[in-house]
Amino acid sequence: MITVSKEDYLKAILEAESEGETVISATLAHWLSVSPPAVTMALRRLKRDGLVRVLARGEVRLTAAGRKIAHKLTLRHHLIERMLSEVFGMEWYKIHDEAERLEHAVSPDFEAKLLAKLGRGGACPHGNLSEMESPASRLRRGLVLLSEAEAGKRYRVSGIYERDRQLLEFLEARGIRPGAELGVTERNYDKTLSIRTAAGNLVLGRLAAEKIWVSRLPSRPL
Repeated sequence: MITVSKEDYLKAILEAESEGETVISATLAHWLSVSPPAVTMALRRLKRDGLVRVLARGEVRLTAAGRKIAHKLTLRHHLIERMLSEVFGMEWYKIHDEAERLEHAVSPDFEAKLLAKLGRGGACPHGNLSEMESPASRLRRGLVLLSEAEAGKRYRVSGIYERDRQLLEFLEARGIRPGAELGVTERNYDKTLSIRTAAGNLVLGRLAAEKIWVSRLPSRPL
């Protein structure tokens, strides 16, 4: 039987992989806000069920069966986020947390209805695709992290790391949201960026800029 807890672990492993992280016990403890002993017990159960492998150096890998469950849950999460945005008009920065609560309660029948109504593909309100993308995949699509953006250039926000509600609210208040245009006016010595958005001028720290993927826009004066 696949419990809610097991689903959460499997999805967390897939999500951490998509962010380019090497998944070890400490990664999951941080990702899920649980204690190291709780992670050890959970991994023991998942390994027993044939859903994960733990390599000699401690790296956690999904088996084919575990990956299938994780992908199914991420698709369901994606559909719920789109439903909350496209059908109910919920604010984009609130949607991830709500979808986290709802994803385990959705029946296969309701999931099929959502898929029929919303269609496959399409980005979620945070600009992310239904399939977990690696940083390399985003780079191949021509995206760059805002932290690597060039001074004097204009960009459109493509996708934002969605699992930090405080970050999302911080960015929303500063006019940084999926689809928004911004200009990088200066790369500063302390690794911050001076940025111009529709909400005005601001200085953005590297930690936040590393959570935002952007695409380059044609040049014009900032």
